[in-house]
Amino acid sequence: MIRRTALKYAFTGIAAVALTLVVGWWRVDGPGAPEQTELRPVALSEMEFRLSDHEGNEVGPETLIGSPTMIFFGFTYCPDVCPTTLSDISGWLDDLSEEAEGMNVVFITVDPERDTIEAMAEYVGYFHPSIRGWTGPEEEIARAAQGFRARYERVPTDGGDYTMNHTASVFLFDAEGRFTTMIDYHEPKEFAVPKIQRALNEETEGAT
Repeated sequence: MIRRTALKYAFTGIAAVALTLVVGWWRVDGPGAPEQTELRPVALSEMEFRLSDHEGNEVGPETLIGSPTMIFFGFTYCPDVCPTTLSDISGWLDDLSEEAEGMNVVFITVDPERDTIEAMAEYVGYFHPSIRGWTGPEEEIARAAQGFRARYERVPTDGGDYTMNHTASVFLFDAEGRFTTMIDYHEPKEFAVPKIQRALNEETEGAT
């Protein structure tokens, strides 16, 4: 009898914990979760920042409106994530070929102290010719990152040097400057390329 009662309480406890977990999932990650609009990049038309491209031309969010856009934040001293992602982007553009002609593809530095216009010009030269490098004052980089909801921070390293932690995803926008989706770091090409094609197709659909 005592054992039966103990088992009854044990099952009741397990059921209560399970219910709590289900309710928690529903409210945090499931259908009952509030939409995290504060984490979604705003439209390009709502952003305000002034930067320079790797040829010294003044650029800003309005520069991107009119064509689909691919944006990646990083820095030229990045040991792995940035060169890997820019190589991936180069491969996606090669696969898309003429389909992606006219698309804005921009690499924005999060390390303007070291990433001068000249440094950006040299660095992007190692990748697909469509990729543009953008740099500028720290406060303008911060304003750009805020609009894209990108995060970055300076991290000290041994010997008094530093590196940068930053958002590793690629942002996609349609031709009207509306955010469409993101491509995660190391996302397989068979998933990444269709996402880019959807952004390109939204341009076509909007023009018809």
